[in-house]
Amino acid sequence: MNMGEEEPKYGEPRKYDPSFKGPIQNRSCTDIICCILFILAILSYIVLGILAWSQGDPRKVIYPTDSSGQFCGQVGTPLQNKKFLFYFNILKCASPMVLLAFQCPTTQLCVEECPNRPLTLGTAKLVTNDWTYYKKFCKEDPGEMSAADILKNGLCPSMLIPSKPFTQRCFPALGKMKGVVTVGNKTTFEDGEGKRREASELLPAVGNATVVIEARMVVTKIFEDFTQSWYWIILALVIATILSLVFIVLLRFLAGIMVWVMIAMVLIVITYGIIHCSFMYVNLKETPGANVTLKELGFQMDLSMYLHIRQTWLAFAIILAIVELIVILLLIFLRKRICIAIALIKEASRAIGHVMFSLIYPLLTFFLLAIIIAYWAITAVFLSTSNEPVYRVFNQANEKCIYANQTCNPANYSKSTMKEECPKTECLFTFYGGETAYHKYLIVLQFYNLFLFFWCANFVTALGQMTLAGAFASYYWAFDKAQDMPACPVFASLGRALRYHTGSLAFGSLILSIIQVIRVLLEYLDHKLKGAQNKFAKFLLCCLKCCFWCLEKFIKFLNRNAYIMVAIYGKNFCVSARDAFFLLMRNVIRVAVLDKVTDFLLFLGKLLIVGLVGVISFFFFSGRSKVLDLVPNLHYYWVPILTIVIGTYFIAHGFFSVYAMCVDTLFLCFLEDLERNDGSEERRYLMSDSLLKVLGKKNQGK
Repeated sequence: MNMGEEEPKYGEPRKYDPSFKGPIQNRSCTDIICCILFILAILSYIVLGILAWSQGDPRKVIYPTDSSGQFCGQVGTPLQNKKFLFYFNILKCASPMVLLAFQCPTTQLCVEECPNRPLTLGTAKLVTNDWTYYKKFCKEDPGEMSAADILKNGLCPSMLIPSKPFTQRCFPALGKMKGVVTVGNKTTFEDGEGKRREASELLPAVGNATVVIEARMVVTKIFEDFTQSWYWIILALVIATILSLVFIVLLRFLAGIMVWVMIAMVLIVITYGIIHCSFMYVNLKETPGANVTLKELGFQMDLSMYLHIRQTWLAFAIILAIVELIVILLLIFLRKRICIAIALIKEASRAIGHVMFSLIYPLLTFFLLAIIIAYWAITAVFLSTSNEPVYRVFNQANEKCIYANQTCNPANYSKSTMKEECPKTECLFTFYGGETAYHKYLIVLQFYNLFLFFWCANFVTALGQMTLAGAFASYYWAFDKAQDMPACPVFASLGRALRYHTGSLAFGSLILSIIQVIRVLLEYLDHKLKGAQNKFAKFLLCCLKCCFWCLEKFIKFLNRNAYIMVAIYGKNFCVSARDAFFLLMRNVIRVAVLDKVTDFLLFLGKLLIVGLVGVISFFFFSGRSKVLDLVPNLHYYWVPILTIVIGTYFIAHGFFSVYAMCVDTLFLCFLEDLERNDGSEERRYLMSDSLLKVLGKKNQGK
């Protein structure tokens, strides 16, 4: 370049190099500092796991804890058969959330069963059988002590209320009789202090329990549905796998035809959905209760109720109509670009045909991600349960006490100054916490665990992208596809990525992980400040979340293309990211249209497979198909359908992700091919004849 000339804004186009034959073999290690940092991070992750596993105790999550800090129902302990947590005075509990947080200011005891009859301490002592039953809910056998002394020493509750177990805790068995709240089929109960109280007074303690109980019933029914239909779900997912594989194989040989068939089938499936929703909307016109609006119906735990409302089917029909309109408009305006995209997909099909092992490689990525997710989840559970039990002073008599709500030690509390000055108080377990430096910074360790999870998961994903990019680049730049390609292009590319570019992979995944952790922190702050934030703070948080979401999408796009350039040229991450960005910006029109059109066509392929399997599942599990009389008896037929649809999408995404990576790699190679070569005898294009024809270019001599 001459001194007087300005450097182009997005760098110089690639120059012709007769020695260039694809991924550089003679390369050196890149981003060594990041490689060292990543290794140290892995070692620190192992140390964090060991620390969490040594301090944590998952039993705190599995079992409820009584006032002495013992676990109810733990196998191998004296409380093995006492699975339920009983509250001496449920009236002192403000809400179910307090109960679930182990912070109810009353004595809590592990029992074998919840009380099933109403009794008071005074009346129970008068009847031998009642007293024998009542003592099951005492901390210890009070012997011949009087009722007053028993209550003074806090050995037994003042009353028993008929209860039912929920999350292994005894909640009052509330009901309704002619619109009046009842407990144990009675509208009143004795509180053990000589007073009769209304059953409705128990509502503040269990006011929200009905919603939670309904949720529990729904979860139980869903679990039962899974037990009844799991083999059909597995069969459907196997069919989805075979269908995805067949679709990929057909793309290999009939790419052009398959793309247009795929587009037509997607439109047909969406059209059928619109017709079906409209048909249901019309048929429900005379059905009683079908004209209720979604707003009037409100939130229902039984989701099938929404399918009996006309407005639901109208909403489905409108949504599908909008989707179909968007698809049709895109097809009309991008019809010319679709032809180029089809040529690129044909080239990708040929590349995958030469690198068939690339279809199996996602299984390795899935396996590594499964290990990382399991390690993160186990470490998170152990960290969250590594707190120590915290005991506080509770004033049972509601008298003034200067030590109320202060921490205490149950081992020597009976002889402590607190007990002497406030004789009617007790030292009860409240929650898990701690005052040591380790316990104070547990939230920091949780975020560090999350950060390392993101880093490792992004690293594994990046490794898969670079491995496939290197293999497909070897195909594109080979003059003779049969002779010039390595024997095992996937393994050769994987070896290069791990040997030379672990640092570059770590660098790119580190940047992405930092952004993802910031997004989690913003969500955490939003949750913490939800009750106190003003409108400006809410607006600011919303803007920040939106900006970082966009930034994450851009970094993912940049990283993906940077890894392709690293796989080809073996340069460090920053240089490769710059080269990829400049190459794309020099061809911004093609990037904005062609690459995205290809992604859109591949998305339609996934949508088609999901739609076909979803429609078949709907007809089968809803009982609308009379061909097979094998439909299992289900509470909610949408449970297996939704599971199959989600599973099918991930299966199809796994297969099509290989195609997407192949297309992205070939697209960058295709752009470089246009810059490096001009079609002359010396500088022949390496792209296929079909792609040359669509672009209006040709090699001389042909």
